[in-house]
Amino acid sequence: MVQVTVSERAGPGLPRVPALAVLSHHLVGYRRTWRAGVFSSFLLPVLTVLGFGVGVGAYVDQGVGGVTYLDWLVPGLIASTAFQVAVAESTWPVLSNFRWIRTYHAQVAAPLRTGDILGGHLAFVLFRVLTSTAAFLLVTALFGALRSPWALTVLPVSVLLGLAVAAPVFAFAAAVPGDSYLALLFRFAVIPMTLFAGVFFPVSSLPDGLRQFAYATPLWHGVDLCRAATLGVAPEWSVTGHLLYLAVWAGAGWWLALRVFHRQLVV
Repeated sequence: MVQVTVSERAGPGLPRVPALAVLSHHLVGYRRTWRAGVFSSFLLPVLTVLGFGVGVGAYVDQGVGGVTYLDWLVPGLIASTAFQVAVAESTWPVLSNFRWIRTYHAQVAAPLRTGDILGGHLAFVLFRVLTSTAAFLLVTALFGALRSPWALTVLPVSVLLGLAVAAPVFAFAAAVPGDSYLALLFRFAVIPMTLFAGVFFPVSSLPDGLRQFAYATPLWHGVDLCRAATLGVAPEWSVTGHLLYLAVWAGAGWWLALRVFHRQLVV
């Protein structure tokens, strides 16, 4: 299949930013399913806060780091939500667009470049991350678990974390031949990251090997930034260091995903 650039075939109705056309495509599809997504976006944080923050927190008498377990747990859950949504929206949807419904192949036949296709779909994933974390933030605010007005900065941090996770997962999902590899991704990467990245207990309590693994994951950096924001304290690492680390993951993931998309879609 020969790729045609926007400058060669752009019509009068094409947006100035072609990736917006791809984003619009995904938003039109989401318009039919958003009600179920909104319900789960509010139900999940309520059940999680009640189960872990209130239920388990009742047995943590001393709290963690001088605050109640609920207040300490909430930012980790918000970052974990951004992480989980980014992975979920970047695995089977991407694979299906290549292998099953082949939407990407139809899009590349239009006046769209691979970068437009990738950018538009990633923008939709970040939209899902932002709305999910905003719902979680609202629910936890109603529980009184936010101790600082800096908690609002959790939203851009969650978007950056979502991009740092989604971009490399896009590359992985585009390269694998079947969905069994996605199950392996969840089993050997997503679940360990969720358990050991400081969401439910301090990373400092882990053995040295697992502690270094936690520090290497993008999720821990998102958790530390979110926890500092909601508690109004300084993070364990510098804010600049966290942001740069997540930006490196996002940039490297974008480069890998763009290469894989180009190899799959352009002959």
